[in-house]
Amino acid sequence: MRDLALFNMAVDSKLRGCVLVRLKVADVFGAGAVKEQASILQSKTQSPVRFEITEGTSKSIADWISHPLMSGHEYLWPGRFHDRVHISTRQYARLVKDWVRSISLEPSAYGTHSMRRTKVAQIYRKTGNLRAVQLLLGHTKMDSAVRYLSVDLEDALIISESVEV
Repeated sequence: MRDLALFNMAVDSKLRGCVLVRLKVADVFGAGAVKEQASILQSKTQSPVRFEITEGTSKSIADWISHPLMSGHEYLWPGRFHDRVHISTRQYARLVKDWVRSISLEPSAYGTHSMRRTKVAQIYRKTGNLRAVQLLLGHTKMDSAVRYLSVDLEDALIISESVEV
């Protein structure tokens, strides 16, 4: 249950692993329901980034929050040991590797940043809108979004050819 909620939230939120593992229940849940959107301060840039919580993610988060193991926990992904209030980024990385292995993909080709890229890569493929990708990732510079998606001249030409003036 936790892994499904974590996987879904990782894809929807597009957050860096270090921010994702520090999410608190109150960040995504209020007034008795999972929020439709959330805003989180990024640790790297200290700027807020907003993200949507889709229906499937909302359901998995609601199921996880109502699980008896979550009783009394402030953090969405509590640690298993008393000295850890939330899972570590290393534990999150191990979970991602396990997920990748479970679907017979090469674990060395994927990591926590693969989760961050998943949705924005689809958005870029469908729309070609780099500005949207930049905003969704919370990047301050367009260059970062371009490098992040490995956009090259060939991509730009394909997008250009599909637009009629």
